[in-house]
Amino acid sequence: MALPVTGSADPVRAVTARGDRSVAVGGNAWLVVTGDHNTIHAGPQPVGLPHLVGAVPRQASSFQHRTAELALSKKATDDEAPAFCQILIGGGGVGKTQIAARRARQVWAQEQIDLLLWVSAGSRDAIVSAYAQAGSDVTGADQSDPERAASAFLAWLHNPERRWLVVLDDLTDPADVRGIWPPEQPGGQVLVTTRRHDAALKGNGRRCIDVGLFTADEAAAYLTSALQPYDRQDRPEDIRALACDLGHLPLALSQAAAYLIDAALPIDRPDGIARGGDGRLPYRKLLADRARSLEDVVPEVGSLPDDQTRTLNAAWSLSIERADRFRPVGLARPMLQLVAMLDSNGIPISVLTSAPALTYLANPGGLRRWLRCLGWKGGTAVAEDAVGALRALHRLSLIDHTTANPHQAVRVHQLIQRSVREALSARQLDRAVRTAAEALLDVWPETESDAQFTRALRASVAGLDTKAGPIVWRLGKHPVLFRASDSLGESGLVASAVTYYDRLRATAHEHLGPDHPHTLVARNNLARWRGEGGDLAGALTGFSELLTDRVRVLGPDHPHTLSTRHNVATFAGMTGDASGAAIVSAELLADELRVLGPDHPHTLTTRGNLAEFQAQAGDVAGALTAYSELLADRLRVLGPDHRDTLRTRENHATWLGMGGDVAGAVTAFAELVADRNRILGPDHPDALGARNNLARWRGETGDADGAVAATAELLADQLRVLGPDHPHTLTTRNNLASWRGKAGDADGAVAATAELLADQIHVLGPDHPHTLRTRHNLATWLGEAGDIPKALTATAEVLTDRVRVLGPDHPDTLRTRQNLADWLGRSGDPDGAAAAYAELLTDRLRILSPDHPDILINRTDLAHWQELSDKD
Repeated sequence: MALPVTGSADPVRAVTARGDRSVAVGGNAWLVVTGDHNTIHAGPQPVGLPHLVGAVPRQASSFQHRTAELALSKKATDDEAPAFCQILIGGGGVGKTQIAARRARQVWAQEQIDLLLWVSAGSRDAIVSAYAQAGSDVTGADQSDPERAASAFLAWLHNPERRWLVVLDDLTDPADVRGIWPPEQPGGQVLVTTRRHDAALKGNGRRCIDVGLFTADEAAAYLTSALQPYDRQDRPEDIRALACDLGHLPLALSQAAAYLIDAALPIDRPDGIARGGDGRLPYRKLLADRARSLEDVVPEVGSLPDDQTRTLNAAWSLSIERADRFRPVGLARPMLQLVAMLDSNGIPISVLTSAPALTYLANPGGLRRWLRCLGWKGGTAVAEDAVGALRALHRLSLIDHTTANPHQAVRVHQLIQRSVREALSARQLDRAVRTAAEALLDVWPETESDAQFTRALRASVAGLDTKAGPIVWRLGKHPVLFRASDSLGESGLVASAVTYYDRLRATAHEHLGPDHPHTLVARNNLARWRGEGGDLAGALTGFSELLTDRVRVLGPDHPHTLSTRHNVATFAGMTGDASGAAIVSAELLADELRVLGPDHPHTLTTRGNLAEFQAQAGDVAGALTAYSELLADRLRVLGPDHRDTLRTRENHATWLGMGGDVAGAVTAFAELVADRNRILGPDHPDALGARNNLARWRGETGDADGAVAATAELLADQLRVLGPDHPHTLTTRNNLASWRGKAGDADGAVAATAELLADQIHVLGPDHPHTLRTRHNLATWLGEAGDIPKALTATAEVLTDRVRVLGPDHPDTLRTRQNLADWLGRSGDPDGAAAAYAELLTDRLRILSPDHPDILINRTDLAHWQELSDKD
């Protein structure tokens, strides 16, 4: 006889037939039995509901509630239920499983479902096996045929009246669920946790939720809660610092807490002493010790907390192996090795697709170099390969890669970086460090017109220095550190450049010795940025001491020695001794003509400096002649479009105006603006600088309104190109305020100058010459706006600071004394003004030549106030 079986919920698992005519056929769809005697053994009956299949992980101790939890229950609209399928995506150790488990327990406890299936979805076999178990439980399907039992389970899920939740935890490969996704039904829910960012997981009504790190507050709360039961005396600031050291990664925090508890170690010591009475280092110092690996500062596998089975390193190793099998095969691992050397918070894509980086990817282990020696033609990597490797790493949540911001295209957790570095051999580490340094220098622009890009480059240099500084010096790749420090100064962060170069000087002394040429270069650059930061006396001292050592080490005629003499002369002039600087420059020029020849760029530069000091000392006519002769030689030697030729034209035009030929200066600067725009581009700093000078000299012709308009347009471009804190931008703001005042808006000039002063104090510091200049100008515009008492007070205060910072004989100090004398007279004290001008004239005659323009102006002003004093 034949009996139809109408559904998998009523299976017959076994049939038997006995006798001469015995036949037995069994199955879920049809049953045929014949024989003299037969029996039917019914299979297991379906379990009752509600029913739980699988082991939901227990809640971790000190569990922290997070925004991803709320996202799981969030509705798309008020009228809709939460999404049918929700996917928690994040890297290893961020807590995806814990969030999913808490959600599963909540739904189960609230009796919202009839079935909860928890699947450890590491492979398709594991998924099918879990489905088969569920199918056996709810339908009585035969587990000996897992595929059929799994199909029975999926068929059971199709019933729209059933309520269920299927959790696919740690889905390793989207392909593993192809064709076996749970069906979308009104009462069904699917929750997936995965590291994968593949497009195959998205769409079809699935909702992806990114799970990131703990916030700083969540991380501190977790550590506090985990450590609190053990009667420890950890300070809140130490807890927050440790959370930051661990990058707020939940897995790292839990394993660090377990280590602290098991070892009875303090996080840190408030007294600053490295070792305690027992001779042990506190945990933060252990963690920072480069001689220790991550494995050394977390518990052993058998002592991991919260049923964890993998240490930090193991949490990522399998993902790295899988990413390396993605196309382009074999490039994900070396790319991650390179990324591990740079800034964790954002690496420019151009660094990772640079020529040194592509060479590294094409030959990650050094083997191909030897194969080439044997005649192998080898392969090469192109930018598409590099980006493909980044996408492979992104798909496994080992990095975050975005095309939206090319200057910060790649982010990676700092502990992943450390784990990758620790897995490298010494030779591999050297190659990765060398490549990172070379890649950064390869893409560093000669002119830094993109502030965001150069900030990202500097951050990656800082990352490289922190992670592998001694290796950088040993490999001779420290020029990248010098470039980053110079970039700080060129971007207006002069104080930071001074601090960085002071450290580089000490490090170079340690690694290279005091007389190494690069140690001397570090001292040279430190002195330079001290001067740029306003410490003119410190810069002059630094260059003078360096000159002594360079003469001793390199000899008097070495180009670096001659360059140092040039810097000594420059800063002597900047401190106010223009005549002395001219003498030193003339002596230097004679030696450069002898050693380098008349057409050497350094010789030509010294001729330009000599002309500048001549002009500052009062010989404007002689300086203009010298500049004209220099310009002819630079045109002959360098050509009309060379930057030094253009700079000579700029200096010549400036002193044309200073010498009284304002119209000639306007014409010269208009031509220079056109040429710089053509040669360098309109956004080049030199082109912007020429526009600034053109606006100035147009204003000096009497067109103050035109100067205001031109300077305002320039400021908009500098804000866009250089950023608000660049020294050139701040200078243009000063000029714009001044031209507004000269155009008749003294109150507006006061307001703008006061705002500028606040920003300069913040960016440059209170003693920077530019900050002091702005204070000087603010006092001037206060007086021009009618508040002469405030102008008098402010001028006296800035004079005190200029004497302290620049010295009594600096031109800026003398100029402030001149203004103070003028405000004394305008406040009603002509006797005080006359006396102040007389004292100023005496000092100027001591410093300057009798024919200097400042002397002539001083005499005129003195006569004016003496006449008014006599009338009184």
